[in-house]
Amino acid sequence: MTFKAVIFDLDGTLLDTLQDLFNTLNCVVARHGYPTHTLDECRYLVGHGMRELVRKGIPEEARKEETIDILLKDLFVEYADQWKVNSRPYPGIARLLDTIKERNIKVAILSNKADHFTRLCAESLLGEWKFDVVMGQQAGIAAKPDPEGALLVAGMLGEEPERILYVGDSGIDMMTASRAGMYPLGVLWGFRPESELLEFGAKAVVGNPEEIIDLLQ
Repeated sequence: MTFKAVIFDLDGTLLDTLQDLFNTLNCVVARHGYPTHTLDECRYLVGHGMRELVRKGIPEEARKEETIDILLKDLFVEYADQWKVNSRPYPGIARLLDTIKERNIKVAILSNKADHFTRLCAESLLGEWKFDVVMGQQAGIAAKPDPEGALLVAGMLGEEPERILYVGDSGIDMMTASRAGMYPLGVLWGFRPESELLEFGAKAVVGNPEEIIDLLQ
């Protein structure tokens, strides 16, 4: 199949942001007297958006909405200081994005990270490349794995969903792509294991960005 556009997840797909998310979450939960997490635990906490990161990051008995509101505000403040201390594009991403640009393939980012931080990460850490659409989690648009955001992006790109390669590192991304009628491609360098990607609908998985280039020929 010839793909006319590519939609990328951000965290764990284009950017390795785990250490900064881990440091931010642990700083906030410790400040409020809750247990901290290991880096490996954090891999499974991220992906559903920043509010859900807070919710999942505190004990179940503490998950009152007013408590989550307080910690989320604190998380935003802390992440504003932490977001690019360690975060970087994964090896091979630069060449992949160069190739996409050379081939005039449309390209977008769709993330469950808050829209402000999604755009900040894209502009600062991926600023060498022009994305046709960059969208993070926004009020009024359902978060992934609901396909609403992916279909909105497809409309902005002017492409039919079946002509879009959707690239992500989690089951959330694979479900989003499947529900939107896009081609779900899982990456193995991100936050989640191959078993999760396959379980939730990946039609293929790749071990490095070079393999994505091969799919775009």
